[in-house]
This record gives sequence, C-alpha cells and structure tokens, in this order.
Amino acid sequence: MKKRVVITGMGVCAPNGIGLTEFLEAIRSGKSGIAFDTELADLVFSCQISAKPQVSDETKREYFTELELRNFDADGILYGVIAGMQAWKDAGLPFNSEQADFGSGTIFGSGTSGIGKFRESIYKIDDKNVRRLGSTAVVQTMASGVTAYLGGKLGLGNLVTTNSSACTTGTEAILLSYDRIVSGQAKRMLAGSTSDSGPYIWGGFDAMRVCTFKHNGDPEQGSRPMSQTASGFVPGAGAGALLLEDLESALARGATIYAEVLGGNLNSGGQKGEGSMTAPNPVAVQRCISDALANSGIEAKDLDAINGHLTATSKDSLEIENWTKALGRSGADFPYINSLKSTVGHCLSGAGSVESVAAVLQVKYGFVFPNANCDDLHPEIAAMVAREKIPTQLVETQLQYVAKASFGFGDVNGCVIFSRYLTE
Repeated sequence: MKKRVVITGMGVCAPNGIGLTEFLEAIRSGKSGIAFDTELADLVFSCQISAKPQVSDETKREYFTELELRNFDADGILYGVIAGMQAWKDAGLPFNSEQADFGSGTIFGSGTSGIGKFRESIYKIDDKNVRRLGSTAVVQTMASGVTAYLGGKLGLGNLVTTNSSACTTGTEAILLSYDRIVSGQAKRMLAGSTSDSGPYIWGGFDAMRVCTFKHNGDPEQGSRPMSQTASGFVPGAGAGALLLEDLESALARGATIYAEVLGGNLNSGGQKGEGSMTAPNPVAVQRCISDALANSGIEAKDLDAINGHLTATSKDSLEIENWTKALGRSGADFPYINSLKSTVGHCLSGAGSVESVAAVLQVKYGFVFPNANCDDLHPEIAAMVAREKIPTQLVETQLQYVAKASFGFGDVNGCVIFSRYLTE
C-alpha cells in the first residue's frame, strides 16, 4: 500500500492576512487585500492597483535577525520564510535542533528571487561599487534563495530545492512533495511557493494589457473572476506553505491533521492545438483534471468543490467549460467553485500555494468562501453552471473532496485533490 500523506501545518503571508487566524477570517468574510498603488501610478502603469502582504518591521524581526535584515530587499523571500516558518510551527515541529533533520525537506517554488536586490546590484556594479553589494546579495538573488533561508532556519536535511512553473508553481510544489513522501524518501516536506512584488515584477503584465485598468478608483472591485465585467487580473504577491507528512509519522507524534492529500496530476499542453505560451490547451487541461481524479482514487461525481485558477480574464469561461467536460457535470450538478483571486489578486508564482491554504481551510472547517465581485455572472458561465454553485456569500457545508487547480504560462497545468481526513 502506498503511504498516506496528510497536512499537519500551514502558514500564509497573503495580501488580506498574515497567519492562519487572520487569513481564515478574511476569506470567510470576503475581505479584500487589493488597494491603490501609488508607486504604480507614479510610474504611469495602466493598472494602478495591486495586492501585496503588509508586513510590519516588528513581524520581520520575528523571522529574521537584525543582521539578516541589513540591506535586505527580497520581498518574495520574506513572504516565503514567514509562511514556511509559520507552517513548521503550526505543525508542532521543533526549532533550533543541533542536528540536521534528514527526514524533513522542502520544495518551495518561486518565479523570481529578490528582484529589488537584483536591481540594486546592477546599479552598484555599473557604478563600480561592487564591494558595496554586501554578503547577502547572492542568497537574496539566487532562484533558490527562499529554500536556502528555510533550510538553514529549520535544519532541513532532506531534499531542499526550488521549483518554478509560472502560475502552477505552488500546486506543483505540493504534488512533488507528495511524491517524495509516497515514495518513502521523506517523512515530511514543507511545500509552498512565493512571489516577489512591485513594478519590476508586474510591469511585463501591464505591458501585455492583461491587468485591469478600469478600477483604479475602486480597487476592491477590480478583481472580478467569472464576472461579465471582468477586465483583467489584479497583480499580487504573497506566499503559502503546507507541511505534508507521512500519516504514520503524524499519528505517532499526535499531530493535528488539517486534511489528506489524495494525489493529483501535472502535465503540459505542449503549446499545441489551442494552447500557446499564454493560453491553455483545453485537451491538456481536461486530461490534467481527469487524471488527477483517477490518481486520487475518486470519481468525478464525488467532488464537492473546486478552487479554480480563474484569473478574471477572458479565459475564465474556457476554464469552466474544461471543468464541465472533464467532470461530465454541469448545471445544478456542478460542484461549488470559487476563486480566491477576487480578494487577493493574482499572486503569480505564489498563487497556487496561497490558494491551496484557502482550499484546505475550507475542508477542515466546512465552508465555501464567497466569490467577490461576481454578482454579474458571465452569461457563458451561467449557461454551464447553476448560479448557486458560484456563491457570492459564505456557504457553511461539510466538504469531503476539494480540487485545487492551476494553469500557468508555458501551457503547464496542475491539479491536486484534498480530502477531509478519515481514519479508515
């Protein structure tokens, strides 16, 4: 029998909440973390709203030493370390061990690392001030910077690495970590992802005209997944982390179990057919979903809810269509579906993990969080799914099986299936 994998700890650094307590309250109430961004306005971006975690100096000092914070300019690493260390603590695991923990590792993804520090480094080098870069410039700008910090702070002795697959990064990290435990190569893995914030990350998307520019005066209305008036995504940033653990290990130490990871699937559409660098291949998306269910040992009819990718672009209707075809379910028979991006924007490489934390909280506490800004449901979506399955108010209901999916640039797909933990 393959090993069962459960989630015993979680952490989050999101635009609408830092820490599980604050984040849980925010997603249940539909609290938005989207605000007007003066920096984007000053730089004459079309989209002048954004969503990023508000991390105080006091909070930073809870996770980093004063020496580490000196000349520190790597938001993505900051968010990832906060979320990762929260998850470790939430799981009741020890800090400050004298020895490396060879049973524990991390796969923590990122799209970029320390873009602010990288920009600073370029200017100093061009100004012939290379010796002023400081001793932490390398670790802040290398792709695996977030796992380098987490590996040292937590004493991780198993696989310590960073993955990167655009918007699918977080979901991919969870499934790669799951595989590591199922194969018996690790007892526990810290799975997550993070994203840098700011104009040097978001500028390319603004230039592509995929970000909304119609809500600069009313930021909280800007992110509108599945809405008829959706006009592009709101750029965001943040990090989520989930501590995945062998069930036997979790039970032996009396750990709290949030949910079970049943399995999932990762694939690519190869940018063939209707797929491209920026558009998903529907055949691959549908196959990713159906294979995720098969790999998890459940049937389409069993699925209670979906936390979709759903970015508030013209592809939302296509995503819903892919779900209906893959599941063979539509109308009132369709599962509940929601998008966290309505309140946190699109956290890019951090999206899959932040949204997975939200999905698991729904499983643990029995609710479906509301879709903000979706009262005017897109007519193409309304023709496929019953209105009540896309709730705009909190729904209190027990959920057994929830799917979390991500579909990223490069035509890469990921779908993971979470289950309420059952002892048998």
